[in-house]
Amino acid sequence: MTTLGAKAMGGVAAAAVAVGVAQLVGAAFGPEADVRTAVGSSVIELTPGPVKEWAIDTFGTADKLFLSVMVLLTIAVIAALAGMAESKRRPIGSTAIVAAGGVGCAAVLSRAGAILLDIVPTLVGAACGVAVLRFLVSGRFDEERDERDTDPGRRLSLMTLGLLGVGVASGVVGVVISRLTSSVAGDRDAFALPRIDTPAPPIPDSVQPQGVALPSFVTSNDDFYRIDTALSVPQLSRTDWQLRIHGMVDREVILRYEDLDRFEVVEKVVTLTCVSNPVGGDLISNAVWTGYRVKDILAEAGVRSDADMVLSMSVDGWTAGTPVEALTGEDALLAVGMNGEPLPIEHGYPARLVVPGLYGYVSATKWVTDLELTRFDRAEAYWTRLGWSPRGPIKTESRIDVPRSGEDVALGPVTFGGVAWAQNRGVRNVEVQIDDGPWEQAALGDSYSGDTWRLWSFPWEARETGFHKITVRATDNSGYTQTSERVDPVPDGATGWHSITFAVR
Repeated sequence: MTTLGAKAMGGVAAAAVAVGVAQLVGAAFGPEADVRTAVGSSVIELTPGPVKEWAIDTFGTADKLFLSVMVLLTIAVIAALAGMAESKRRPIGSTAIVAAGGVGCAAVLSRAGAILLDIVPTLVGAACGVAVLRFLVSGRFDEERDERDTDPGRRLSLMTLGLLGVGVASGVVGVVISRLTSSVAGDRDAFALPRIDTPAPPIPDSVQPQGVALPSFVTSNDDFYRIDTALSVPQLSRTDWQLRIHGMVDREVILRYEDLDRFEVVEKVVTLTCVSNPVGGDLISNAVWTGYRVKDILAEAGVRSDADMVLSMSVDGWTAGTPVEALTGEDALLAVGMNGEPLPIEHGYPARLVVPGLYGYVSATKWVTDLELTRFDRAEAYWTRLGWSPRGPIKTESRIDVPRSGEDVALGPVTFGGVAWAQNRGVRNVEVQIDDGPWEQAALGDSYSGDTWRLWSFPWEARETGFHKITVRATDNSGYTQTSERVDPVPDGATGWHSITFAVR
């Protein structure tokens, strides 16, 4: 290995030790001291909105994995350059590690609930990283080697690889310990959903069209889409949870989890949609939610008449701005259950907001701990600061699920199908066009409510081999037919007809 190559590997090993030790020591301090998550979260916070949208559009629910990999690659590149710049007399690389440690400390302190003590693991990790880099790159090892050592370069390479392994192992052990000590899985397992006072109407089998493999009307918890900015899923127990209601209210109120027992428990079936969902996308799911009417909870504080927005905040500091009228209706919930189970941790346990008719970026706050009554002309939420529309009503859209793009279809009778949605309004009808033919009515599964999606099917006779195109459009109960104009999700949701090409063989 060349001298520069050895120095670069030394820089990477030093960075691995720095991050690994910080992760391992941080396990004793709690999740707020996790510098890896803090830096990643800061990167998410500082990333321009269009770049975030590109990541979500490109990687979907794997966007956080992509971010984690990119952060690690960036650290490795910077560390390699730092190692190459290091010398015995000019500790440029060591200075870079110290600077990186300072950035990590700032990221840790920027997290909600962090205190000054939480930067100790980062400082310890940075010190270890500097020590490793000085040892491997500055030449100290060569000066102190045994004269009988005929291949000091090989020994140094092995030492570098060993320290790299120690750093990685420390980080893995730190992550495992942190997850074991901070996990609220046991708290969730011990939670029994409250008895429902007002159950949702039964879901008839007729909501699901027959003869076509469409998504289930109710999405399982495991399959429900997840888009949020939490690089590490917040772990919040029922004991630690509280909900503060303040701002433009008659009196500030703080509710503990046991205080929720005095409110009526209701059950609602609601379809949620992400504003980042492209035309034909799958960032939409439907579930049965159990919880408490937000309007009843807000009534405890008394909402002032001039308040028009609720700025809700997650335990990790993420915010959403929701129109007051959407939260003071009958259907908005502080949800504690999903499909008959306690909320999954990644979907907001122990409590989250579920608001029909609004995209998630202005309504669906997970791990919610704070409701501030304010005004749209006084406050901005996370995504609106990045250029998204302050109000996010869900648009009328539809999607083709069968056939898939590029799929082969056999000659003869076939049934196509998909889903359509227009939350709060409901779907009146769906039309399908094959190639450039006329628009034809699709068969609809029964409508459950205006707050849920509607499944459709379309029988067709495949008579000619070759490539064909299918297009779909929906009309909601207000009489509006979705527009053909193709618009990207930014700033308030995508529009356009979904079309796919398939082949008859």
